[in-house]
Parts: sequence; C-alpha cells; structure tokens
Amino acid sequence: MKRWTVTILVALWAAAWVTPGESAPVRLKDIARIDAGGDLQLVGYGLVVGLDGCGDTKGSIFTMQSIANMLKRMGVTVPENRIRSRNTAAVMVVARLSRFHRKGATMDVTVSSIGDATSLEGGTLLHTPLATPDGQVYASAQGPVSVGGFSVRGAGSDRFSQNYVLAGRVPGGGIVEREWGEENADGTITILLYDADFTTARRVAEAISGNLGEGRARALDAGTVVLAPAEGEAEEDRVSLLARIETLEIEPDIAARVVVNEKTGTVVAGEHVTVASVAIAHGNLSVEIGSRPVISQPEAFSEGETVVTEDTSISVQAGSTGFVPVEESANVGDLARALNALGVSPRDMIAIFQALKEAGALRAELRII
Repeated sequence: MKRWTVTILVALWAAAWVTPGESAPVRLKDIARIDAGGDLQLVGYGLVVGLDGCGDTKGSIFTMQSIANMLKRMGVTVPENRIRSRNTAAVMVVARLSRFHRKGATMDVTVSSIGDATSLEGGTLLHTPLATPDGQVYASAQGPVSVGGFSVRGAGSDRFSQNYVLAGRVPGGGIVEREWGEENADGTITILLYDADFTTARRVAEAISGNLGEGRARALDAGTVVLAPAEGEAEEDRVSLLARIETLEIEPDIAARVVVNEKTGTVVAGEHVTVASVAIAHGNLSVEIGSRPVISQPEAFSEGETVVTEDTSISVQAGSTGFVPVEESANVGDLARALNALGVSPRDMIAIFQALKEAGALRAELRII
C-alpha cells in the first residue's frame, strides 16, 4: 500500500502561539561584548600516540615521515620505509587565543585526524606548537585526547561505534607561551552588540551614561558603543568599571522577523510580526494509491509459467474550507488566535510565510535557513 498526501494552501498561517508581552530587560553582558581585538585562530600539526592499532597505516606517508623525523631529533635513526606503526596518527590541532589569555594560562584544544586512522580513542597528543597562519607561535599543546566515545571492529566489516572518534579535545592541554593584543591608545572601551540595532545601541549608550555620567558613552553605529575613559582613571579601576556596566539592564529592541528551517520544519516568529488584512482558505487533497498482487497460474500438465500482476486502485478525497477573513493583527498572538482553527502544520507554514511575503502581507523580515 502506498499513500501520498498533497496539501493545497491558498493562504496562510495557524499555530499555537503564546500572547507576547513587553520585552524584558536583560543584562548588557548578554547582548554585547567588550571588544578585545577578537581572538587569534591557532593551528598546529602533531602526532597522537598510544593508539590500540587504530592509527594511520603506511599509506599515510606524512605520518611515517613525521615519526622518523621525531625519532631522529631524539637520537634514534630509523629508515622511513621500515616504520610499521599502527599506534600513531597524524592530526591537526586548533585553538582560539583570546587577548585575556596571559602567558602560562591554559586552554582547550581540538584534535582532528588527517590520515587514515580509524580512532583517536585512548591516544596522547605529543608536544605541538600552535601558530597563526603567518607562522608566529603563541602556544603549544600536549596531553591525553578525549573523544567521548568508542569504536569497536569485529570480524570482517562488522563495526560498532558511539559518537565520533576521529576528533577529540585535550582539556587544558594548550599553554600560552606568548601574549597577544594591545589596549586602545586613547584608552576608550568599545562595546560590540551581538545583533546590530540602532535603537538598542542608543539605549545601551543612554544606560551607561545614566550610570557613569552624562556623555561617557555614545553609539557610533548600530553595533558599536564607545565608552570614553574618565580623567585620572587607573588601569586597576577598569576592571571594576567593566564589571559595573556589564550588569546594567537594557531593554533590547527586536526587529520583526520570521525564521524558518525547511530541513526540520521549524518556524520561529518574533513578537513584532504583523500581517495585513487577508482572506485565508485551507483545503486538503488526499490521493491514495493501493495495489494488490494477482497471481495467474497455468492449468495442470500444460506449458506455461506463473505470472504475477498488480491490480491498482486509486481513491481521491478532497476537503475544503471557505475563505476566513483575518483582520490586521497587532501582534503574532492576535494572529494566532484568529487562524488556529485552520490547523496548518509547521511544514505547511513555510510555504505560507513565503506566499505572505510575496503578497506583501507579511510585515516582517523572512529568513530561511
């Protein structure tokens, strides 16, 4: 039995929404961050040893070369073509270095196989320099690799695994050897909003100035607020200053936006989403195609062979609803109460929102991810 359902949508939207209220104030630290010059992306090439026969094979030439070079630096000379080690894997190591990391501080690093190893479980990362793309070394990494899973191979091609075992982390395995970052020459502090918005930036500047003094902060653009230093302010006072302003409560302004994910059928609408007056109809057309085998056999002692054919039946059912007028809604909650009776599924909403946008009735930004 096969079944296909075709849904015809003339327009548009219904789901159970909770009536929204006013936006609640949030802490400044939850919607913005202090500009520290960004983070440095570090990368290094290293070896993971101690694997249980699940490392790179001799087909990974770079791994055999790395083992030979490492042993040579330790005073052991072994011809590269004689190395047969399945307990070692070549890996790439990546990490992020913040300006707040001081010399000697530790950080987590991520390790990923680049050869033909089957697992990094139980391995130990050997000392690996971590550098920027221009070759400047800022840290080094070493330590046991945690993959958070396992992989077991049986006879033949049988295999059982849990989680991904070709990438893992070395918690606290990175050590900062060189600090990075410089303070602004004029002593200003830059605050960057996670979601750029002119109204929110203005509110942040007003809240800071209201707490520290008129004119201390100003919004440069939709995503940047600059805090001017106070006269005679010492470096040790800056930490207290930042701790003071990052707990200020701000009421962010949220743009009207609808986000849909076609892969999962997820639909998220903000509280400021409105729809112009529209007429809505929703109908379903269900097409059911069934088949049963029909067996035809030849008579006894006669020539011929058994033939199997299919007897197909088609059933079509159509349902419809009249147009439902929807007045212009103040918010998404009002719209939901008016349209819930249509019973539109989340996946149908994706097509609905697209049609609303094309019709010019959706007063919000539509984002499809």
